[in-house]
Amino acid sequence: MTVSRVGVIGAGQMGNGIAHVMALAGYNVVLNDIDQMALGKSVEINEKNMVRQLRGGKITEEALQTALLRITRTTEIAQAGDSDIVIEAATENEQVKQKIFDALLPHINDETILTSNTSSISITRLASRTDRPEKFMGFHFMNPVPVMQLVELIRGIATDEATYETCRQVVEGLGKTAASAEDFPAFIVNRILMPMINEAVYTLYEGVGSVQAIDKSMKLGANHPMGPLELADFIGLDTCLAIMNVLHDGLADTKYRPCPLLTKYVEAGWLGRKTQRGFYDYRGEAPIPTR
Repeated sequence: MTVSRVGVIGAGQMGNGIAHVMALAGYNVVLNDIDQMALGKSVEINEKNMVRQLRGGKITEEALQTALLRITRTTEIAQAGDSDIVIEAATENEQVKQKIFDALLPHINDETILTSNTSSISITRLASRTDRPEKFMGFHFMNPVPVMQLVELIRGIATDEATYETCRQVVEGLGKTAASAEDFPAFIVNRILMPMINEAVYTLYEGVGSVQAIDKSMKLGANHPMGPLELADFIGLDTCLAIMNVLHDGLADTKYRPCPLLTKYVEAGWLGRKTQRGFYDYRGEAPIPTR
């Protein structure tokens, strides 16, 4: 299947990043969100991030201007449905995702491939509630999308080979690398990453180390580019908690039990960078640990 038009549902951090890389790779993109303000903000975000790439010598001025023109923004989901591939990139909530696919179904073509950028939810289950489980895949980009080179491709139990091959070719066209993952909770990256973050929160919760000590230890002791608590703030503590709950529920193993402190931060609305407070407070000139 030849792909020329891509629908992206959700103009948050991930959806904006996906629209960005798709447009630079030559695809016409329809970015959909129910929030007009989010769509308006996405214009500024896409331009700012492409300018950063221009200044770094990674793209040309012509490529930047052409890519920006390839992105159409709309609150009408029907416009995104009229695409070769649709990538759902909404919040990590299965009910929200299901409502999106329900709304999309009347507006897609017979050959349209449906995909989800979910980082943990069952692809087989999401696919089973559509009219085309054989043309449904997990298409999991890493954050930040323009920078990270990996895309996880997850087959549901019914996904056919043609759908997988089309998605793999799209990933190659983006200049990224595809990793095939089986459809088990959290797939590969988050199956390994999130328990580490959760353990870092337990280490804080139990008083083994402070926020700064934990992050400094992993950066200098394990050569991680970001400490686990700093990374959790970057990802979003609500997303981290949602993935840990999927792991705990899906695998029924107590080692995946979310740390109570992580739950408490989410209950407080301290979700990390996007709310200006998480394990660090970002409201001043420099981040300050909150514990």
